[in-house]
Amino acid sequence: MIILGWIIFGALTGWIASKVVNRRGEGCMVNTALGLVGAVAGGFIFRQLTGFEYEANGFLLSLFVSVIGAVLVLLAYHAIAGRR
Repeated sequence: MIILGWIIFGALTGWIASKVVNRRGEGCMVNTALGLVGAVAGGFIFRQLTGFEYEANGFLLSLFVSVIGAVLVLLAYHAIAGRR
């Protein structure tokens, strides 16, 4: 169940980040992957910048940090993949 929760959270995070960056989304699988990678990247960046280790139990803080990370990952994805 925990893995399913992370997949759903990653999909939500990726979808929100896609709407912030390009307003149309990248597709379910790419959104989920970018959301999961963004959650990890956002958590790492947040911890490095603040030195604050937050509990992963706070949904809104986790969502905010994950969306910021996913936006950064999505911007890097667009820079590497380019416009089609």
